[in-house]
Amino acid sequence: MTSNNPSAISGGYFLAVLVLISMGGPLGMNIILPSLSSYQVAFETDYARAQLTLTVYLAAIAVGQLFYGPLSDRFGRRPIVLIGLVILVLGSVVCFFATSIEMMIIGRMVQALGGCAGMVMGRAMVRDRYDSDKAATMIAYMTMAVVVAPSLAPLLGGVLEDQAGWKASFVFVIIFALLVLLVSLKGAEETLASEKRHQARFGALFMSFLYLLRNRVFLSYALQVSFSTAAYFTFLGGTSYVLIDLMGGTATELGIYFVVVSAFYIAGNFVTARLTERIGIYRLILVGTCIALIGPFGMLAAQMTIGMVPFSFFGLMCFVAFGNGLCIATGVAGAISADPDRVGAAAGLAGSMQIGFGALSTFVVGILLSAFETTPMPLILVVAFCCIAAFIALLAGREKTVS
Repeated sequence: MTSNNPSAISGGYFLAVLVLISMGGPLGMNIILPSLSSYQVAFETDYARAQLTLTVYLAAIAVGQLFYGPLSDRFGRRPIVLIGLVILVLGSVVCFFATSIEMMIIGRMVQALGGCAGMVMGRAMVRDRYDSDKAATMIAYMTMAVVVAPSLAPLLGGVLEDQAGWKASFVFVIIFALLVLLVSLKGAEETLASEKRHQARFGALFMSFLYLLRNRVFLSYALQVSFSTAAYFTFLGGTSYVLIDLMGGTATELGIYFVVVSAFYIAGNFVTARLTERIGIYRLILVGTCIALIGPFGMLAAQMTIGMVPFSFFGLMCFVAFGNGLCIATGVAGAISADPDRVGAAAGLAGSMQIGFGALSTFVVGILLSAFETTPMPLILVVAFCCIAAFIALLAGREKTVS
């Protein structure tokens, strides 16, 4: 194990704390999905406005990550973690007491701004402590654990919705965030030494983004991660329509299939954790992006010949999920390692690009599925485009990529 910042706190406990810190944002994002219809009734609104509670959440995460990275490079990681958890609690309280859809949307925005702090800091704190390859291993282990939150959150939200109504989900998030805050007060140690922090004025910190966007290695890895994530978000955004409306499936079947696909993503991260230090970041991402390409091209072939059925649709999506498990954590580690002086800014910008591209992909596939109502082809083509773009982005940075 190569550590850049030795600590008295054991690696296992340190990792467990970072997992808890990183789970708040994904948990808050997906736990409300079963309650969207309830918002229509509670706030006397339509589905489009109710769905803004998810869209605004994603947008706030994308924007918030741009701020937290530079702030942590200036003031340290620990204060950002603690402040983010407090904001997450406050946003959840606003949502709990919401009396209109507008108040709910505002609460969701605040909730997202709090939750995304841990998403950025978890990655940055790992990179502070470990070198590039070891950081990729640790981020992969983190991702395996963190992915449990968005995978199970809809199921948890559904149970809470059925048993106690839509407000129960926010009570759960409040309790979770308060418990993580208590753990963090003891276990979220500062990983960025004071002598390594940028002493420039706050406004100057955002110049880091311009430097990073001119850094070919950073841009290559960040775009690869963003397009790989967008492929998965495309699937999330369109799978309900494809399975239920086009294939005649049920919501229960959707939940089961989703857990299976998520299991392949977790498996990919497990392989990443085991192999990154042995074969290096670049080679593992190359394998992952190639495996991911099998999914949409297999879907395309099936749709143009015998037609898609749920088994083939979700089965082929498992290739994308497994490939993403190999190339997202490694790509993040590569991006935040591209400039050792701007780790926090790199974590924030890469995370913002990742979520932003994902949100855009869900918007695009929603429009296309609405325009072409009788075929899953729009979803297949958008997933294919994203997977191809991820592969090309990786190759574009090959000349200066050394891992």
